[in-house]
Amino acid sequence: MIPGGGQPNMQQLLQQAQKMQQDLARAQEELANTEVDGQAGGGLVRATVTGAGELRALRIDPKAVDPEDTETLADLIVAAVHAANENAQTLQQQKLGPLAQGLGGGSGIPGLPF
Repeated sequence: MIPGGGQPNMQQLLQQAQKMQQDLARAQEELANTEVDGQAGGGLVRATVTGAGELRALRIDPKAVDPEDTETLADLIVAAVHAANENAQTLQQQKLGPLAQGLGGGSGIPGLPF
């Protein structure tokens, strides 16, 4: 047995992992409650999604509605939702990126490769 040990303190590791897990859960809850927007057609179509990517609102300016050209309107809607989701992914990376790096492997316990 080596005095001062070469072994990490398991209690301390478990506490760190538990804190990271709580921080991650808090960040995920924040993302679910944060809304971000995306737009297309110079703002003719606006989509609002949560930071977790859930579509919450879709606003369409009447100028974007042409009964003879519904394809363009559909394209604008898809583009606005896509832009909103890209903004949500950026927000996710900002909120979760540092936490995910701190977790190390998939187990959530630092130092374990699995």
